[in-house]
Parts: sequence; structure tokens; C-alpha cells
Amino acid sequence: MIRIIQYIDQNWVVWLFAAITTLLGFGYRQLAKRQAEDRKASHALHDGMQALLRDRIIQAYNHYQDKGFCPIYGKENVKRMYDAYHELGGNDVATELKDKLMKMPEEPAEREE
Repeated sequence: MIRIIQYIDQNWVVWLFAAITTLLGFGYRQLAKRQAEDRKASHALHDGMQALLRDRIIQAYNHYQDKGFCPIYGKENVKRMYDAYHELGGNDVATELKDKLMKMPEEPAEREE
């Protein structure tokens, strides 16, 4: 029994560091796993938001194209959507549609009275 106590007394620091190292390694693996999952979720949200903004720009273009004009509030809304879409890395057909929409008249050609 005295030998066990002497062994513990002489080696407790080694065992303590081994335990701490094991716990730190486990914690690091858990943290790395969580960061990978968060990165994947963030990427999915990024892509989803970009797709939604692109869809809304296309819908707005189609709506105002059918009407033949785009009021100022519609242009402002599309501009804001496009700016966010562009910041997310989008830059395809939506750019052309936004430019065409900005060139549309702001009022109908003929007013019904």
C-alpha cells in the first residue's frame, strides 16, 4: 500500500497532464465538428438567400414587364434586392433584368380617367 501511495505521489503530475491533454483533444474535436456543421449551415443559408433574391428579382421584372411600367417604389425595392444579391455573389441574368427594369417608365403610357 505504501508503494502505491509513493507511486501516486511521484507521478500525479504526469497523470494530471495526461488527463488534461485527453480532455483538450476531445474538446477540440467537438469544436471542429461543430464549426464544420455551422459552416455547412451558413453556406446553405447563403445559397438559399441568394436564390430567393434572384427569384424575387425575376418575379418583379416579369410583373412590371407585364404592366409596361415600374413605379419608383418598385425600382427602389428591386435595387435593394439586387444590391443584397450582388453582395452574396450573384451576378447573372438578374443584372440584366435589373438594368432593364430601371429603364422602364415609372408611370403607365396612358392614364385611365
